[in-house]
Order: sequence, then structure tokens, then C-alpha cells
Amino acid sequence: MKIKFHGAARTVTGSQHLLEINGKSLLLDCGLFQGKREESYKRNKNLLFDPQKINAVILSHAHIDHSGNLPSLWRNGFKGNIYATPATIDLCEIMLRDSGYIQEKDIEYVNKKRRKKNEPEFNPLYTIDDVINTLNLFKPVNYYEELEIPEFDGKVKMKFFNAGHILGSAQTVLEINQNTRKIKFAFTGDIGRPGLPILRDPDFIGNVNCIISESTYGNRVHDKSDGMEFQFAKTINETYNKSGKLIIPAFSVGRTQEIVYVYTKLLNEGKIPDVKIFVDSPLSTNATEVFRKHPDSFDKETAKLLRNGVDIFGNTHVSYIRDAFYSKKLNELDEPVIIISASGMCESGRILHHLKNNIENKNNTILIVGFMAQHTLGRQIIDSRDKPNPTVKIFGDSYQVNANVVVLNSFSAHADKNELHEYFDKFDRKLLEDIFLVHGELPQQQALKSALEKMGFGKIYIPSDGEEFEI
Repeated sequence: MKIKFHGAARTVTGSQHLLEINGKSLLLDCGLFQGKREESYKRNKNLLFDPQKINAVILSHAHIDHSGNLPSLWRNGFKGNIYATPATIDLCEIMLRDSGYIQEKDIEYVNKKRRKKNEPEFNPLYTIDDVINTLNLFKPVNYYEELEIPEFDGKVKMKFFNAGHILGSAQTVLEINQNTRKIKFAFTGDIGRPGLPILRDPDFIGNVNCIISESTYGNRVHDKSDGMEFQFAKTINETYNKSGKLIIPAFSVGRTQEIVYVYTKLLNEGKIPDVKIFVDSPLSTNATEVFRKHPDSFDKETAKLLRNGVDIFGNTHVSYIRDAFYSKKLNELDEPVIIISASGMCESGRILHHLKNNIENKNNTILIVGFMAQHTLGRQIIDSRDKPNPTVKIFGDSYQVNANVVVLNSFSAHADKNELHEYFDKFDRKLLEDIFLVHGELPQQQALKSALEKMGFGKIYIPSDGEEFEI
């Protein structure tokens, strides 16, 4: 058995890990690489393997850095099954369509400029038609259901466990029969945090021999998740008292729903004023409808609120904005409001317009509630806190960062350093022979590797892009 790493190696985007088992190929995730525009386009377009030779795909969850390049896979000849949880499939239905739309519109804009320069035009990475064909390949697998993957001639069984990261997110355990040897292999996908609102906590998957694990926050400790409500209320109240606007860039799936949930809870408890709140993202609005379809994924506290009639996703007090006309109208409001908008890393979408219109006002607050990759506008806004007279570029123009920038990492859906240590501490050191750390920047991975070695684990690897290992 061989493992080859084609993405999320020493970085946090573009998750793609290829297993070669008894002469056949199984791909774990097929995500989009996100970062500098030109580099991202090249990396996403030029897959490092032949899609026609992939027998099947297992998808950990719907986030675009894990699922977003699946239509490219289909476009380049893959016609096998994609195994995912039912909730992940429902989310991919909306997220991949949205991504396909963005791919088409972005390339229209680029080609318009290239035509003026008499330069050859580009093709989109993929189209909505490619997305539709890709969606037909999905096969639902429930949590804890054991499935013998038909493409592998009875040699590979799979089982999903709850990852607690976003709705439908799964850890995968594979039982692999290779000649006379049995290997129990795991892929964490992204591991969530215990105690987060809405979703159940991550499962322990049982002992395995080999694991590919995320390492996003391998050397960082988040604020306690139980302090989330206090911090959020404090930020809302301080901004409201200045008659300012609270602008929150948030991922459409997971983070937006968590923010609305906590806002609703604080409002019901009288801890914040009845400030108007807008979710300005068609994708976020659609994703919230998917959440409503899967209450079986909710934790006990959320289930109790639902039984008591609490509208946790705020239909009665949250305005969900689909139409671009009403999105633009939000910037005309001259009163305290909360605006939640995508994209989460501030790289595209309606959030750019809200930042452009609000970032120079000292009464406003920009609330960062998620991971911001290197080179993204979101990371630049975070880093601006340490600079005198900071500026950032939005749509090519420079803007002074006068708004207060607040970072609440208690909202993070990734396990932190201590939670990763607790996760690994449950494994038998004698059985877990190989650990591969992915989905993290190198300093975070090196710190986690050192900690795991001190905990008694043996072979721990930090693979580079394109690196191959034999198990």
C-alpha cells in the first residue's frame, strides 16, 4: 500500500491524499487550493495524478478546500463513486454549484481583460454542468455503517465516524486486506472541538495502525469554547454603544449557523440589545436550510432548545439576504447592525463590499471568527493590528484599517493544540505505527510532531507535496 500526498501538505488548503491498494487507487478528498489567484488556478487545474485511474473517492466533508475540485476530477475523466455522509452530499449540492458559478464568472472577468490585450483566453476550471455531473456520482454512507467498497474486490471496508467539525463531517476508518496483512487505516478530515454549539462532539474512532491527521492548530491554544458567549456579547455591546456596525466574515457552512445560534441564545437571555442582524449570503441562507434537514446531527443542548420551541436559526429575528439589491442597501444603513457575510477568508463575495464600506470607520468592528490562510485579505486584516496606520487593498484600492479588529478563536471549528493532544492520547502507542500530519502550516506541524513524540508515538511524518510513502 502506498500513500501519496497531493495537497494540504505543509499548508491548509487543497486536501488530496491518494492511496494505492492492491493496484487500485482511492482518493481521500479533492479540495481546491486557495491562496494567490494565479498560483491557485495552476495548482487546481494541473492535478498530480490521472483522474481516469482513480477507482473511488471518499469525501470527509463539504468545505471547498476538501470538496471543491471534485468537478475537475469528473471533467478530466473520473467516473467512479464518491462516498460521503448524507448531510455532506446535501451541502455539496449547494456549495459545488456555487463554486461552479464562481469559476465561470471569474474566468469571464479574466478573459474580458485578456481579449483587450489580444491574449489567449482561459477555460474555467470547471462549469456548473461539470458540477451537475459530479453530483450524480455521490453515494451516501451513514455514520457507523460498515461498507465494503465494491471497487476494491472485497479488500477494503470503510466506516464513517463523527468529526464534529461541520454538519456531516466524518472521520474515515478503512480496514484494508493487503495480501496476508490487515491494516486499520484512518483519515481524520478536519477534527472539531468538544463543546461547540449545535453539533455533537467528535468521536473517538478506536485504535488504528496508520492515520492521516489534520494539524491546523498544532501549536495554538484557543479560548475556551464555553467562553464564546461572553466574548461575543462583549463585542456586540461595545460596538452597539459606539453606534457602530459589526462586520463578520464567516464561512457559509458551520460558522454562520453557529454565530446565529449564539446570537439567538444571547438575545433570549437578555445579554445583548435587540440589534438588527443580517446574513448576507445566498449560500449561507441555503446552507442553513440544509442544517434544518439534519437535526439528528445536533448535540443535546441544541435538541433541547428545539424541543422548547426556540428558533435557533433565527427566522423571526434574523434577516437572510439573497438579492444583491438588498445586499447593497445594507451599506446605506446608518444605525448599529450586525452583518454576517461570505467568503470566510475575505477573498471574494459580498463581504468585500461590506469591508470596503466599513473598514475606515473607527466606530465599527470587524470580528474574525475563523482561520485565515496566508496571503488572504482576512490574514492581512488580522496582521494589521500590529502595524501603525495599516492599510489593506480591496478591489485593488487601498483602505485604512480604522475599524476595531477583534479575533475570537473560541469560535474555531478546528481542534487546538491541547484538544489534538487529548485526541491522540486515546490511541494505543503500540498499535498506531505511522502518523502523517497534513492540513497545517509547517511551524504548527513541527510543534505537534514534537509533542506526539514526547507522548510516546514513534513514526511521525510531515509530508511534502507530491511525497510518497509505502506502508
